[in-house]
Amino acid sequence: MAQRGVQLDRETFSCSICLDLLKDPVTTSCGHSYCMKCIKAHWDKEDEKKIHSCPQCRQSFTPRPVLLKNTMLAALVEELKKTGLQAAPADLCYAGAEDVGCDFCTGRKRKALESCLQCVASYCESHLQPHYESPAFKKHKLMEPSKKLLESMCSRHEEVKKMFCRTDQQCICYLCSVDEHKGHDTVLAAAERTERQRELEGSRQNIQQRIQDREKEVKLLQQEVQAINGSADKAVEDSEKTFTELIRLMEKRSSDVKQEVRSQQETEVSRVKELQEKLEIRELKRRDAELKLLSHTEDHTQFLLNYPSLLPLSEATHSSSINIRPLSYFEDVTAALSAVRDKLQDVLREEWTNVSPTEVDVLPSAAEPTTRAGFL
Repeated sequence: MAQRGVQLDRETFSCSICLDLLKDPVTTSCGHSYCMKCIKAHWDKEDEKKIHSCPQCRQSFTPRPVLLKNTMLAALVEELKKTGLQAAPADLCYAGAEDVGCDFCTGRKRKALESCLQCVASYCESHLQPHYESPAFKKHKLMEPSKKLLESMCSRHEEVKKMFCRTDQQCICYLCSVDEHKGHDTVLAAAERTERQRELEGSRQNIQQRIQDREKEVKLLQQEVQAINGSADKAVEDSEKTFTELIRLMEKRSSDVKQEVRSQQETEVSRVKELQEKLEIRELKRRDAELKLLSHTEDHTQFLLNYPSLLPLSEATHSSSINIRPLSYFEDVTAALSAVRDKLQDVLREEWTNVSPTEVDVLPSAAEPTTRAGFL
C-alpha cells in the first residue's frame, strides 16, 4: 500500500511529455503542469497554427501564454528528489513507444519486465509477482518482453505452438500435429531448438574462425600498406635529394659557362678596342682637315710655307694586318650545350623505365580467393 502511495506521488509530480519528474515546473491556466522546456518545445511546434493547446486536456490558448515557474511545485519536486524517488524502482518507469507495455496496467502502462508464453501477456514487476509466488504459475515459461507474443499462438486452435513440423518447417500446436499435420515428422519445439542451437553454435565457431583468419590477413595487408608507404616515402625523399643535387650541379655548370663566356667576351672586346686605337682614324681626320684648309688658302706664300710641315705622316697600319674573326663568336658554346642537353634527354628517356616504380599487385583481380595462401 505504501508502494502505491509513492507511485501516486510520482505520477502527480511527473511531466506528461517527458514522463520524468518535473524540471522548472510551470502550470497552465487549465491546471496541468509541465517542465518549462517540454511545454515550450511543444508550443514551438504549434507556433505556425497561432493556436496553442494543452497536451493533456487539449484546451486552446490564444495568444501563447506567458509561462512562469511554479515555485511551490518546484520546491515539492526538490523535496521528492531528496527522499529518493528520483531513483524509483523499475516498475514505476512508464513504457515508451519502443518499449513493451504491461498488459495488466490500467491507464498509463509501465515497462514490462517479463512476457509469459502460456498467458500470452507481458507483465511489469508488480503484476508479475503472482508468477513468482503462486504455484499455479510455476510451470509458465517466462521470457524477455516481446511484442510478438501472438505469433507464438496457433490462430486456429488458440494454443501455444509447442511443436515443430519438420516436414513443413513451421511451428505448430499439439492439436495441429494430430490434425492438419498428421503423419508429418513432428517434434517438440524445444527439441528442435536444441538441435538448431547446436548447428548455430557450429556456424558461429566457423564464422569466428574465419573472422580470426581474416583479421590476421587484414593485419598482414596493413603491414604491406605500411611497407609500401615507407618505401614510397623513402623513394620520394631520395629522388628529391638526387634531383636537388642535379639541379645544383646544373646551376654550377651554368654559372661556370656564363663566367667563361663573359671573360672571353671581355678579352675579345679589349682586343678589338686595341685594334681600333691602332687605326689612328682621329689623327687622319685631323690631318685631312688641315690639308683641306690649306688647299683653300689663296695666299700663295702662306700655302708654300705651310705645305712642307703638313706632308710628313707616320707609317700607316695596313688593313691586311688586322685579323677579323667570324661574327659567330660563341656559337660553339651554344652547340656544345645543345649536345649536352640532347645526351641528357636520351639518358633520361632510356633509363626512366628503371626509375619509374612498377605497379604493386597486392591482390589478384580475377577471382575472390578462398584460402589464406590464395588470399595472400
